[in-house]
This record gives sequence, C-alpha cells and structure tokens, in this order.
Amino acid sequence: MYGSIKLYAGSGSPDLAQKIADYLEQTLSPRKVIQFPNENIFIQLNSSARGQDVYVIQTTSTPVHYNLMELLIMVQTLQLDSAARITAVVPYLAYGRSDKKDQPRVPITARLVADMIEVAGADRYMTFDPHAGQIQGFFSIPGDVLTASHMISDHIKDNMFSQMVSPVVVATDLGFAKKGRNYALDMDVPIAFIEKRRTGNDAKAEALTLIGDVKDHDVIIVDDEVDTGGSIEQAVHVVKQYGARDVYLAFIHPIFSRDAADKLAALPIKQIITTDTVPIQIGRA
Repeated sequence: MYGSIKLYAGSGSPDLAQKIADYLEQTLSPRKVIQFPNENIFIQLNSSARGQDVYVIQTTSTPVHYNLMELLIMVQTLQLDSAARITAVVPYLAYGRSDKKDQPRVPITARLVADMIEVAGADRYMTFDPHAGQIQGFFSIPGDVLTASHMISDHIKDNMFSQMVSPVVVATDLGFAKKGRNYALDMDVPIAFIEKRRTGNDAKAEALTLIGDVKDHDVIIVDDEVDTGGSIEQAVHVVKQYGARDVYLAFIHPIFSRDAADKLAALPIKQIITTDTVPIQIGRA
C-alpha cells in the first residue's frame, strides 16, 4: 500500500507540472533546487515524502544534461527520504536517437539513460512517444509509454477538417511509416511517405522522393519531434514540388535546436500542431 500522492516538478517542466497538478486537483510539493557556481546541483525537500506515492515530472530537453541530472538527483533524494513509490514522469526522454549500435564503436546511450533512472531509485517511469519503440525494453522497471498522436488527430479533426481540401497525411520518412499510418487511420485519410537518407552523424538528412499522391490535396506532415528542422523543411519543399495545396505540421516534441524555429517560420505552412512535452521559449518560436 502507498500513501497519498505527492507531485514534484523539475526545472525543465514547471508549466506542464502545474497543469497536471491542477487537473488532479493537487498542489506541487515544494522543494529547493540550487545550482552552485561549480555547476553542481543541490536539492532539498521542504517536507517529508516518507511512505508517499511520489511523481517527479521532468522533461530532459535543453539543457539536456542539467535536466537529466536534476531528475536523477531528485529521484535519489526521494528514495533516501523513504518514499513508498517513485514514478519518473519524463515527457520527453533524451538520447532517444541513440537506441542501437548502427555503426562500429558507438554507444547505446538511450539504454544508459534508462539504467541511470533505475539506479537513482525510480520504481516506475512514464514517457511520451519515444523516438524508437524498443526504448521501453531498455527499462527493467515497469512503466507506461504513452502517445499524444490520438490527441493531435482529434484536434485536427475537430478544429481543422472543415477548412481542409482532401487532406493527406505525409510521414517524414519510412521509419515513421507505422506511426504515420496511425495518424491516417485516426483521421480516416490517405497516407503518403517521404523516402530520405541521413548522410552522416550530423543533423543533415537528404529527402529523396515522395511515395503517394498529394497533388491538389492539403497535406498534414507528421513526425515524432522537430529538432533542427531540417527533415521538416525538406518535407515541406518535397510535397510542394509534388503539387500539395496547404501544408500543416503535426509533431509531438518541439525540440527546436539551433535555428529550427526560424526555419519553420520561413516555410510556406498553414499551421503547426504540437504539444508541451518540451517548453517552447518565447522568442524561440
């Protein structure tokens, strides 16, 4: 048996944590977080969590390593305070692209992150739409891998379908084909795919061709995340070359590294639909 629920917010997700607390009619439990001049992180709970059912809400987007360490230290702090159960709620899980040894002498960092969350003391985890499905198998503790795709599909159907002309879902690459098909099934529309090749370890990807028909259709380009914006930028240009009408973007995690927000702002797109798994800073989008 566990005690009452206690919610703790990390520095990476204060607004989302507050929304969750409001929805559950709970208050966020106070804690002190200090970063010393040497960049070490210190955390102290303002009240006891002994015997309680505790949830730590912390995304691991930029600054990735600060947010990740803060999550780990907060989980360990709660474990040392004898919390009955600790659930790490990580809306965006960093290092999701490092999910396999696809080159010689490279790490599987996503597995390392899962191990660190366990070793810190988490009993369970929750996350949204990891980049690769096998990441859930990296954890030995039980958890919940949730998806926001159905919410995005419902939002588009309820608020945008009336202004769209013969909409088509377009997956940004063949690796996203299955998830892209789920969007198409949810919205009961056709699907097309962009074939692309990533040329190296940097952020550059080359879009090659479009599989499917988008001519004279409105297009909904779907992906799990937008990082530098290169893949989305090329996808928009490809569908426009193939005769698409209005273009909409739908993705889960708005990472927006480097000048991604500026890239999106310069594209011929009608609207962007995303979530708050990653906080979007004013001036960055």
